[in-house]
Amino acid sequence: MIGRMHHVVLDCPDPGALAGFYAELLGLAVTYRSDDWVVIAADDRSSGVAFQLAPDHQPPRWGDPSAPQQYHLDVMVDDVAVADVQVRELGATRLPAHDDRAHIYADPAGHPFCLINRPSWAPPVSSQAE
Repeated sequence: MIGRMHHVVLDCPDPGALAGFYAELLGLAVTYRSDDWVVIAADDRSSGVAFQLAPDHQPPRWGDPSAPQQYHLDVMVDDVAVADVQVRELGATRLPAHDDRAHIYADPAGHPFCLINRPSWAPPVSSQAE
């Protein structure tokens, strides 16, 4: 095991509004909010669903490959530098990012995912690999 699921992240034009919809639908609380990022989860020490601002968002159309589904996974790791090597060995490709601190990859089929440093509230990932 290299990492553990952190958030499923949905791009959207209004993170607060979409988070409110899913919070009500799933019975989850808003646990984090900024201008361009909102998280809903069971509590502020749990992984959940995140909503990321995408100002030019074009909604997906089911079954239409010209407007495919839009999401990415956040995977928490104990050490991003170590995990970087491991995911590349598995076949991931590093993608360009707007920020040098972002660690964005494509899986072998091209789906994006991010490696993030494990939040302080989460137990070490490596302890669950045993």
